[in-house]
Amino acid sequence: MSTLTRELDSEPAEEAEETAAQRSHRLRWVVLGVLALAQLMVVLDATIVNIALPHAQSSLGFDNADRQWIVTAYALAFGSLLLLGGRLSDLVGRRTTLIIGLVGFAGMSALGGAAVNFDMLVTARAGQGLFGALLAPAALALLTTTFTDPSERARAFGIFGAIAGGGGALGLLLGGMLTEWADWRWCLYVNLAIAAIALVGAMLFLSDHKAEHRPRLDIPGVVTVSAALFSIVYGFSNAETNGWGNWATICWLVAGAVLLAAFVWLQAHTKHALLPLRVILDRTRGGSYLAVFIAGIGMFGIFLFLTYYLQQNLGFTPISTGLAFLPMIGVLIVGSTVATTVLLPRFGPRWMIAIGMLVAAGGMVLLTQLTDSSHYASDILPGLLVIGLGIGMSMAPSMQGAISGVSPEDAGVASATVNTMQQVGGSVGTALLSTIASSAATAWASSHARTTAPKQLAALAAVHSYTTAFWWAAAIFAIGGLLAGLVIRGGKLPTTAEAVDVPPTVNEGEEALAAAPTVSTPAVPTVSAPAAPVAEVTGPRSIEGRVLDLTGGAVPGATVAVTDATGIQVARAGVTGEGRYAIAALVSGVYTAIATAPGFGPQAQTVRVPEGHVVTRDFELESGTVLAGRVHTDDGPVPALLMVTDQTGVVVARSQAESDGSFRVLGLEPGTVAVTATAPGF
Repeated sequence: MSTLTRELDSEPAEEAEETAAQRSHRLRWVVLGVLALAQLMVVLDATIVNIALPHAQSSLGFDNADRQWIVTAYALAFGSLLLLGGRLSDLVGRRTTLIIGLVGFAGMSALGGAAVNFDMLVTARAGQGLFGALLAPAALALLTTTFTDPSERARAFGIFGAIAGGGGALGLLLGGMLTEWADWRWCLYVNLAIAAIALVGAMLFLSDHKAEHRPRLDIPGVVTVSAALFSIVYGFSNAETNGWGNWATICWLVAGAVLLAAFVWLQAHTKHALLPLRVILDRTRGGSYLAVFIAGIGMFGIFLFLTYYLQQNLGFTPISTGLAFLPMIGVLIVGSTVATTVLLPRFGPRWMIAIGMLVAAGGMVLLTQLTDSSHYASDILPGLLVIGLGIGMSMAPSMQGAISGVSPEDAGVASATVNTMQQVGGSVGTALLSTIASSAATAWASSHARTTAPKQLAALAAVHSYTTAFWWAAAIFAIGGLLAGLVIRGGKLPTTAEAVDVPPTVNEGEEALAAAPTVSTPAVPTVSAPAAPVAEVTGPRSIEGRVLDLTGGAVPGATVAVTDATGIQVARAGVTGEGRYAIAALVSGVYTAIATAPGFGPQAQTVRVPEGHVVTRDFELESGTVLAGRVHTDDGPVPALLMVTDQTGVVVARSQAESDGSFRVLGLEPGTVAVTATAPGF
């Protein structure tokens, strides 16, 4: 039997960390404002410069062929470095990473605003993308760790998702106002004010959140995925300019696909993966990432072609163009808030995302009916309102589903993957729909050249190209809704990341344990066990709730155990016939509540217990196969964390032993597995 070696922990450090966490929780709505500002700045800069481009081109004297690089440089740096930024936030701390990102983004914005030539402006835009890749995933990861209460988290993600979905339209409005009333340089200088407010808020109100087990940096993975994303984004950007048949477009896209495949292979065969495959192979998270990607394609198509139509065909000014999108933003905000606070907790993400995508597709179909003489109120506004509702219903639940159930040490990279999907989706959408629109315009002009007056030919061809792009965007949204319904798992989201997840990396004490011989044992069928005794709580209580199965029925024989920050069990209770349990009064602090039952997989939740308050926590357990045993040393049992790997080394399950050392791991396939135990202080 392997022997575990005890290490002494620093109690004052733990107390200080707990105090910082409590302060962050108390100021959580202020923290949301800080994070929302940071996210708004990143999203704004994807579109705010677009309206200013003609004025910047006139001021700096660069030609039309170079103009696209003002947009592309930002997208390339941002999209290709997001995963690295997410993992760095796990390594050095999310507050630190956010602050570095804010300062750097502001500095690059100042450089771009003061640009005296094209090269200086492109460098600044690339720098904005680089620092945006640091602060965007850190902001989303901090949002995840700050809001632990399910209902509050839903509202927070509704607001955050609305900003992610509507920030592009706000960028068009703000860009038009600054360009028309001030100067194009203020489209960059405005970031200094936003970053300054967010920076002060981050310094005053944010507490740092580092993963307890910090991962090592996967250098081969960083190089491979950065090169892959760069190749893909550049390839699609080149397609927009030179067409899909251009040799450079083909080479860049093929290189991106090959590098992406190599990255996936590396992640499956490395201990310290940049993007652990467990993050994306979960059906709910994987489907949510796909939904964010598809929504990015459609949203950028809306902003791009409708902006052209409003300004070039209907004669809107830059400001009036931005104002035209405001009703869509309002509906989007309302839709995302209602979706995450009312509908998502009741129905889960699967049908919310699917229906939202289909609603957005319907709004796109309304826009396909536009002509050269359409009116905003009767022909454009209805489509915008429907699209805003659809994106609001799908985007915020997608962002919440994309980070649901992820372990704390993976929160940064999971958040970065959300931003990566949106950014790459936008790049793909812009290139794909622009190429389709261009081909449609050319074909229409050729076929109608003899029957249409020369003065009207270009305008009518342009309108036809826009409506063709809207048809394609409608089809893309519809496909997204279908895929969401097929891929995303049914049921509700986990209320929080499983607190008993074993980290993918090992520290020095764990390396010694991993080096010892592991015991291979076959998974055994589930065996029945007597119901746990019901703990009668007649006095004050701290935690109460129900333990249910996925159908909403009570789970017989379930037990809820509560451990403190050191992993020591401090309370335990069985359930009544209705599945109800109650934990007696606890000292205020942060605890882990773990619900288990014979024949069901365990579920863990982090519970913050305020002084004199009762916290309600319900559990939903899934049935499965059980692997049972005990963890102990010569001195007695150890309430250790268990990690189960199959014969290929892939982690297939995690659990936590009880105070008597006993453990039950569920949901395993029959066969041989290796079980590794770790515990705080050993």
